[in-house]
Amino acid sequence: MNGQARGTAEMAAAMTLAGTIGWFVVVCGRPVLEVVFWRCLFGAGTLLAVCAAMGVLRNHLTRRVLLLSVLGGVAIVLNWLLLFGAYARTSISIATAVYNTQPFILVCLGALFLGERHTLDRFAWLALAFGGLLLIVQVGPGMGMPGHAYLIGVAMAFAAALCWAIAALVTKRLAGTPPHLIALIQVCVGVLMLAPFTDFSHPSAQLSTWGLLVVLGVVHTGLVYVLMYDAIHRLPTHLQGALSFLYPVVAIAVDVLAFGRRFEPGQMLGAGAILVAVAGMNGQGVWRRARKALSPARDA
Repeated sequence: MNGQARGTAEMAAAMTLAGTIGWFVVVCGRPVLEVVFWRCLFGAGTLLAVCAAMGVLRNHLTRRVLLLSVLGGVAIVLNWLLLFGAYARTSISIATAVYNTQPFILVCLGALFLGERHTLDRFAWLALAFGGLLLIVQVGPGMGMPGHAYLIGVAMAFAAALCWAIAALVTKRLAGTPPHLIALIQVCVGVLMLAPFTDFSHPSAQLSTWGLLVVLGVVHTGLVYVLMYDAIHRLPTHLQGALSFLYPVVAIAVDVLAFGRRFEPGQMLGAGAILVAVAGMNGQGVWRRARKALSPARDA
């Protein structure tokens, strides 16, 4: 298997696994803060073993890497808390759709703080995603969900996307740092942040619950990070973006199949608009490459 084929398989596996996170969070039935704490703790153990095996702890852990990774870690942990909290107030599907506005938030932050320039078509996709978000908010919850809780859930999912974009912006400053090390520092930050607020006096008595928490840490954090970051080194950006589209598709499919979730017509339209916008922006690299490939033929 060549490098790109391996990267494609790794990214597809990582995004498919990530799409099932909502099921584990909902089924485990524990408070969100507790879920994120144990995810960070079990994930830290896995990533520590990976980083030690790769020998990156000694050569790359500088003060600058530590400080920036800690800052990104705070944003990542807040992102998980907000997104997992949004599941109960909206649904996995709606929260995931709103959460997938993250690439557009990153575009705006990059323009504001890094002076990045973006094309008009990117802002057109941004407008489409924003329109989808407004439609989701205006349609209302449906399925007997309280309206105020639904709106809070939508706001939490959007805030989670903002936190993710901030973490991504910080990580851009760490070019050349092994991503597994960054991820390790981030989950360690989560353990330290949440330990004072985690109730250790009433642990779950269900072995199945602990199994779900271990999977969230070892598989959805440790393994997914390893697969995703190795794939990033092997794949061009446009393929990374296209494959990342698997995450919301799998998450919505899990919500429909496992929990019988059904969209209201307006919600379906709004979620569809966001996903089409994400697909459109991720597909720009493919179209640019196709135009470049065709241009010599036109000039011949």
